[in-house]
Amino acid sequence: MSVSTLCVVGLGYIGLPTAALFASPQRQVIGVDINPHVVDLVNLGQVHIVEPELDALVHAVVSQGYLRASTQPEPADAFLIAVPTPFLENREPDLRCIEAASQAIAPVLKKHDLVILESTSPVGTTELMAQWLAKARPDLTFPGTHGQASDIRIAHCPERVLPGHVLRELVTNDRIIGGMTSACSSAAVRLYQQCVQGQCMVTDTRTAEMCKLTENSFRDVNIAFANELSMICAQLKIDPWALIRLANHHPRVNILQPGPGVGGHCIAVDPWFIVSQTPDLARLIHTARQVNDSKPQWVIQQVKQAVASLLFKQPGLSTHNVRIACYGLAFKADIDDLRESPALGIARQLALELGVTLLLVEPNIKALPEDMRGHSLTDTAYAWDCAHIHVLLVGHREFSSIPAQHANGVVIDAAGVLANPR
Repeated sequence: MSVSTLCVVGLGYIGLPTAALFASPQRQVIGVDINPHVVDLVNLGQVHIVEPELDALVHAVVSQGYLRASTQPEPADAFLIAVPTPFLENREPDLRCIEAASQAIAPVLKKHDLVILESTSPVGTTELMAQWLAKARPDLTFPGTHGQASDIRIAHCPERVLPGHVLRELVTNDRIIGGMTSACSSAAVRLYQQCVQGQCMVTDTRTAEMCKLTENSFRDVNIAFANELSMICAQLKIDPWALIRLANHHPRVNILQPGPGVGGHCIAVDPWFIVSQTPDLARLIHTARQVNDSKPQWVIQQVKQAVASLLFKQPGLSTHNVRIACYGLAFKADIDDLRESPALGIARQLALELGVTLLLVEPNIKALPEDMRGHSLTDTAYAWDCAHIHVLLVGHREFSSIPAQHANGVVIDAAGVLANPR
């Protein structure tokens, strides 16, 4: 199967870079998103997310006529679904975006088309997607019922990229490709080999789905150890970052860095997919999630204690007049992504519980989320000069110039910004 036209459904942090990358070798790519603003921006050759070199690549492929965006899928040889997979309030996976994407592409499917699910998903989701498509298009055959001879090829290939390095890692990283049949896998491998320099490793759909969940659960467990260690160190009056540096000199120890919690669209979400399907067995994974989810509240308690100490020392000061600066709102350093961000959650909770107007320093965004618009988005220098309490939540490169000590304020370094200068 030769792919001359690719349709990428979902133009977010994964879909847009993927669409632009596949369009770069002069392939026709249709990017689909339900947000008309995103569609309009892409068609102008502009981007709505911060990712190094993405703006230049999108501008190039759009201006050359190889990438265009639409709110509706169009006929293509291959369809790549990269839509969100969050979880519901009860921590159960929310697959409505995948189902909606399946329903959207179903009318334009034709014989020999390839459908690849890139969205991180609970085990069995690719098979479920195939069932949704089969129900919508009874005139076509699918791998679940017709195996190798099916009209439509279906596979799962989870993204495995690091925000801030997406374009490079889309090309260089190995890819896990799980086809519903060997013919499905082969078709998917041929597509990815046109852009991917890493190895394309073939497995079944369930193993491919579980592989991504396993990778992020492994990281979550290791981060939980570091976060739990940092809380223990605080009680024992030990510098956790100094301790970890020393411990990591052991040849078989590599402890990660603690932080204010775990965020983003992967590590904070994916382990719950395993827990939801095997709650009695995923005990360590579940505990790690609880540890990491509890860390923001621990940081908030440190801030509250600092406020109480400040009010004790300055009786004329009231809680509402305490100036608190939060440095960083993204879920990790040097990006603009606020999804599942513990830093943003901490700022929201501080504002709610203390009733203060916060000084918020996030150099990677131009506007605050709607529910935080009453607070002040400012720069590092102003916040450092004005605030009583400084809460360092993300290690952005812009914070590397912050001095290790503050003459008048209290510094709570939840991200090791001062301990690990860049």
